[in-house]
Amino acid sequence: MSDLTVIMPVYNEELFLEEAIESILNQTFSDFKLVIINDNSTDGTEKIIKRFKERDPRIEYRKNKTNLGPAKSRNLAIDDANTEFIAFMDADDKAVSTRFEIQLKFLKSHPEIGVCGSWSTFFGEKNKVLSNNITHDEIKVGFLSHCAVHNPTVMLRRSCLGNLRYDENMVVTEDYSLFSQLISTTKFHNIPESLMFYRWHANNISKTLKDRRASFEFKIRTKQLENLGIDPKDPKIDNYVSAIVLNRKQSTEAIRNTVKCAHLLKTVNKERKYFDQKLFTEHVDTIIIRTIRNAKSYDRAFYRFLKNESGYFSKIPKLDLTILFFKSYFK
Repeated sequence: MSDLTVIMPVYNEELFLEEAIESILNQTFSDFKLVIINDNSTDGTEKIIKRFKERDPRIEYRKNKTNLGPAKSRNLAIDDANTEFIAFMDADDKAVSTRFEIQLKFLKSHPEIGVCGSWSTFFGEKNKVLSNNITHDEIKVGFLSHCAVHNPTVMLRRSCLGNLRYDENMVVTEDYSLFSQLISTTKFHNIPESLMFYRWHANNISKTLKDRRASFEFKIRTKQLENLGIDPKDPKIDNYVSAIVLNRKQSTEAIRNTVKCAHLLKTVNKERKYFDQKLFTEHVDTIIIRTIRNAKSYDRAFYRFLKNESGYFSKIPKLDLTILFFKSYFK
């Protein structure tokens, strides 16, 4: 029996689906099962899948009676998977032919690693390498501000998931939600090599969806801060989140509170050792300095606070200090 199940949800991807399927079937590691879930597509998706299935017995075809979304489709396939490893694939991307061979070799030689991703290369409307944090500690801190593994590059051990699944309510952030929680229970690694061609589409996400994504990302970050004992209902939760991810155009009063929360987070983490202290401190300090640089306004009182109370004055680049001084005293 194969050690690997590949899960690919599909919805109306007739333009790119053939390339995606072929990139999987042509892998140098060939002993796997490819589960393709047709999420009730209305285009020619089904015809394409059936044509491939007729010629390759490794393909298992499923069709949802209604459109369930990629998170639900993946979860159903995960529940049914009985292989040691699971890999994810999107229906509009292309995998490098050695992807599975490289990831399986790494996971089998590093039993402590539960989740293995890689770098990607954008193609379509722009071409560039999408790099990510590499080591477990770097990825863990990276999750504070972004999803530090690229979902269609992920291969993981089925056993490490436990009861965790993609959050079916968090549209476009379901992977961020899952992996930022999973990293508390297993080790992560990103192979510093592009093993996926990620198709870049024009940004046509509606404002409503962008607003929802921002709300979901806020919840994901507050969930991570719970590991440092921060209650999501804390009246200063906005300031705690602003200490780990850049929030531009804050008022001087808000920045004062954010700085205080930043110091508290570093102190608590030093005691709890949830994040690597050096990496966590560097991350928080970078966010605070960028926050100061992007303040909504400046005045003399704020400059005095930065100089005498913030603990960040000596960490701000000299050029920025000069600009801050003139903005504060000569508006």
